[in-house]
Amino acid sequence: MPIIIDILLLTTLGILIGVLLQRSIRSPQQRLEDAFNRQQLEDAFYRLLEEQSSCISLIQLTAASRVDVQQAKQYLEQQVEQLGAIPEVDLDGDTFYRFPKLRRRPSIDQSV
Repeated sequence: MPIIIDILLLTTLGILIGVLLQRSIRSPQQRLEDAFNRQQLEDAFYRLLEEQSSCISLIQLTAASRVDVQQAKQYLEQQVEQLGAIPEVDLDGDTFYRFPKLRRRPSIDQSV
């Protein structure tokens, strides 16, 4: 009986290692696409913060960045957690997130 448990543990460990290796080995093409999508999300996110008075919905971010909905959702959830955004629901029942306002310092040229 203990031999069966050992075999099951070794098999499970082998499968787990295989899955982890498969996930960690991504092609250069995939890494390039991920980096591009991340940049698209960041650009769209900060542009929307300015244009939408710091209120962003998932559909807005997805449309502005033109990336997969799941990637946009994951990115938005990370930003919500990191920046302390507050979820709100509008009259149509759509959820959006209110982020802290972007405040720009006056540039040297404007203050003179």
